[in-house]
Amino acid sequence: MLTRRHLIASALAAPAILRFGVGTAKAATTLKISHQFPGGTIDKGDFRDRLCRMFAAEVAKRSGGDISAEIYPNSSLIKTNAQFSAMRKGALDISLYPMPYAGGELPETNIGLMPGLVATYDQGMRWKTEPVGKALSDFLADKGIILLSWVWQAGGVASRSRAIVAPEDAKGMKVRGGSREMDMVLQTAGASVLSVPSNEIYQAMQTGACDAGITSSTSLISFRLEEVSKALTSGAGASYWFMLEPLMMSKAVFDKLPKNHQDIIVAVGSELEAFGRKGAQEDDVEVAKVYEKAGAKVAPLDLATVNKWRDIARDTAWKDYGAKTAAAANLLKLASNVNT
Repeated sequence: MLTRRHLIASALAAPAILRFGVGTAKAATTLKISHQFPGGTIDKGDFRDRLCRMFAAEVAKRSGGDISAEIYPNSSLIKTNAQFSAMRKGALDISLYPMPYAGGELPETNIGLMPGLVATYDQGMRWKTEPVGKALSDFLADKGIILLSWVWQAGGVASRSRAIVAPEDAKGMKVRGGSREMDMVLQTAGASVLSVPSNEIYQAMQTGACDAGITSSTSLISFRLEEVSKALTSGAGASYWFMLEPLMMSKAVFDKLPKNHQDIIVAVGSELEAFGRKGAQEDDVEVAKVYEKAGAKVAPLDLATVNKWRDIARDTAWKDYGAKTAAAANLLKLASNVNT
């Protein structure tokens, strides 16, 4: 029979179970999942938030309730840029995290937004099964991170004034690029750059600190940038901006779980990649409708224009990245071998 003393003791023990993910043999594992994107439901809202909720529901189902998860959208648990480091330390369990945001800590992660390196979803998704995928996964595992779901997103440009389509259009504008390498390309094209997470682009554009922001189609929608934009460059047909935003897990937390729990988490993460791709591609189409409705002019990108950006990137960002470390040089070489 449960007494009041037992209930109090259970309540006091709960935080330890939540913190470390593993309690006694009979205790459920509760995983904390944090991300920077707007919250919604499993059926509606930003597909990245939905993917996290689907992940939580499915691991709970397959584990018979032995694994549960709590979702913290809008960086409500941990600030955006701190989430990667928190996972490496075991202080955060899981995050759907734009990989290049970790570039200040691990410059090799900027491979996840290398201008012109990935031009199509097919090419990006092939990374997982190509040598570059193993090299990247092994590198991250060595640094305390496990990739659960490979999610690629094409991006576009929201602008307060004129559209930025070709490189020459960026001259004299203040632009948020999303990674050190993208910033190098923009600067070579004559722009000045601003480094902020995608959830801070709206305020930067609203105040005039930023003239244009490059980010994923989903973020262009979710952060309502159409409200401060007069032009959109769509990446639906082709793009020089592809961001790797995977579902990641702390290796320290993962390694403490029993094998059957690890297997469930890995399987569910892999299976959700199809949903991630579908969500990203649907938003590539939807973003144009949203901006047109708001009165913004929409300009598409084509492969010829994408190649102009890639030419700049190859001579600047790619060279700079490849010279950073031996691991970076290897990742760039392997990624360059993945055909479009």
